[in-house]
Amino acid sequence: MVGNIRVGDAEARSRDVLGRVYEYFLSQFASAEGKKGGEFYTPRCVVKLLVEMLKPYRGRVYDPCCGSSGMFVQSIEFIRAHASGNGNGRKARGDISIYGQESNYTTWRLARMNLAIRGISGQIAHGDTFHNDHHPDLKADFILANPPFNVSDWGAEQLVDDKRWVYGVPPKGNANFAWVQHMVHHLAPRGVAGFVLANGSMSSNQSGEGKIRKNLVEDQLVDCMVALPGQLFYSTQIPVCLWFLARGRQRRGEILFIDARKLGRMVDRTHRELTDEDIARIADTYHAWRTGADDDGYVDVPGFCKSAALDDVRKHGHVLTPGRYVGVEPQEDDGEPFEYKMKRLVAELREQQAEYTRLDAAITENLEALGFGGRGP
Repeated sequence: MVGNIRVGDAEARSRDVLGRVYEYFLSQFASAEGKKGGEFYTPRCVVKLLVEMLKPYRGRVYDPCCGSSGMFVQSIEFIRAHASGNGNGRKARGDISIYGQESNYTTWRLARMNLAIRGISGQIAHGDTFHNDHHPDLKADFILANPPFNVSDWGAEQLVDDKRWVYGVPPKGNANFAWVQHMVHHLAPRGVAGFVLANGSMSSNQSGEGKIRKNLVEDQLVDCMVALPGQLFYSTQIPVCLWFLARGRQRRGEILFIDARKLGRMVDRTHRELTDEDIARIADTYHAWRTGADDDGYVDVPGFCKSAALDDVRKHGHVLTPGRYVGVEPQEDDGEPFEYKMKRLVAELREQQAEYTRLDAAITENLEALGFGGRGP
């Protein structure tokens, strides 16, 4: 029984350990239930990456589709970890205000429980974010979210003239860019947002999505795009990416592209996770670039990251897929001179062609022996 486990003498430690137990059960349920369970659970490594990149030290933190409140919990853990060195962990926790909303009643209750057992307070509302926004006047300093992918039945017909659609009316059959514009609507003048979307959001031109993406880029809101490896999520095998939007950007006229598809390690036959080293590499690259001073450590790395000028993005039709920009990772020189390598490869090709001829003749002979020697037209 969980209720009989001693989780520590100190109140803070008890809450932390109980919270980790609760999160463990959430993750196990998500794994067991697959798509259904994954609706409310974002993998911890993805949440941690978002938090490490945005660094929500203080201000208003918002998640319009908060699931089980994983974004908020990880934000608090980030503050505690980075404030522990100066003894201000408890004080720093009070420097952020939490706002969230969740449409699924059961998941909303999970979210409130997840915060309550950690002693975290926040305004977590129940309701449809698009049609009944419980935080209509909120301007958030940080927005972290994992909206449901490619939702088709989001009630677009009642929201055609909505004030949030500044960059274009989202298509009725896909809510991806409705979520994006909802978050932009709630961004403070210097706010930043990081969220998960399906890879199709980076390149789709269907039903006006390309126009919305173009308008976001041209309005200098897109700060960074990160392509993630596959098999991170319990709920879907759809490849996903991270979008980072920012107002008051320091590096206007540029977008950072990071291709992290080769990172991570398999934890079982079907699921992958980003390691702490992977998360640090991605986040450190973003922060070095975002300061606007390349001498602080940022440099383009072929096959991994590229700071692309807006004109370059325009040439690619405002497609935001990192693979288009980062180039190819350089191959290590094996020391074999080109002339010798070509002779060796040509010799191998000739051997394979001869083997093919031999096998083809053998197959023909066997077919003829079975009475199927005639060749087709």
